[in-house]
Amino acid sequence: MFTRIIDGELPAQHVWADERAVAFLSIAPITDGHALVVPREPVEQLTAADDDLLAHLVVVAKALGLAQQAAWSAPRAAVLVAGFEVPHLHLHVLPAWGEAELSFANARSDVPGAELAAAGDRLRAALRELGHTARVPA
Repeated sequence: MFTRIIDGELPAQHVWADERAVAFLSIAPITDGHALVVPREPVEQLTAADDDLLAHLVVVAKALGLAQQAAWSAPRAAVLVAGFEVPHLHLHVLPAWGEAELSFANARSDVPGAELAAAGDRLRAALRELGHTARVPA
């Protein structure tokens, strides 16, 4: 499924794109601004990725986390790695206010498209403010 999103066959709110990774908003966000960092290479899971790729994904996650903290005034950015729902490595990066909310049981599946689009605009703007314009899709 992620390969189809990366290739543009399925719609998504893309917020980051570079030669090794993309990031887009989750359609079932735990908090507003919840994004997925996904390698372009179809690696099945965290332990199957090479160290250089993992390092790159974490650098992207940090950039997104800083933008999420700025855009949503969050005290922390959280990173979750599970990967049971899709056999393609991905890091969940989200603005966080406490550990209690960091559960997939809190994910919303009813978020209107307009709300996701607004969150995407907000996160892209924050990434541009932090100097990542070249990696932020138009």
